[in-house]
Formats: sequence, structure tokens, C-alpha cells
Amino acid sequence: QVQLVESGGGLVQPGGSLRLSCAASGIIFRIYVMGWYRQAPGKQRELVADITSGGSTSNADSVKGRFTISRDNAKNTVYLQMNSLKPEDTAVYYCSARIGARTDYWGQGTQVTVSS
Repeated sequence: QVQLVESGGGLVQPGGSLRLSCAASGIIFRIYVMGWYRQAPGKQRELVADITSGGSTSNADSVKGRFTISRDNAKNTVYLQMNSLKPEDTAVYYCSARIGARTDYWGQGTQVTVSS
């Protein structure tokens, strides 16, 4: 059974930081492209960042310079370090795993709220 379990969300003030984690099980983690998506109320789910099996990363323009994705294949875990958070970063953040172009698996999501 495949599981992607996110953690690390919460309430943070503008300018603050959070680190999200996603622990994977039931897949050969090292071969998957891992990603972080987010969905704000009333908006479509959007890709925030992803990281290939080789460690190449890509970020959405809205988070460049603020968010960093990384992975630890020994721990089957992908991380999203979020710095300089803004109210517009408020959303449910989802972990994803894919081999091809389409996402194969999703996590259950973790809420991130940026507010003073």
C-alpha cells in the first residue's frame, strides 16, 4: 500500500519559515519525481516545486528564492523549506509522486496558514 504522509504545516506569521516533510512508503522512492503542490480556497491546485530522481529541481516563479525542495532517499522523504512566507502562500500543501508526466500518488495534504 502506497502512502505519502505530509507533516510540518501550521500557522506562521508573515516573514516566517516552515519546513514541510513528506514520508513515502510502498514505492521505490528513489526512482520517483517528488513534488509539492498547493491549493488555496477557490483556486486550482498548482505545482510549487519538484525534484527528480537525480536531484534536479524546479520551482514556481511565485516561490523562487524563498522555497527549497530537497530529498533524502535513505529516509524516503522529501522536504519543502519555506522562508519569507507571505499571506498568499496560505494553502493546503500536497506531496506528490510520479514517474511519467502524470502524478501517480498524492498525500492527504497539510494546511499552511500565513497570518499575523
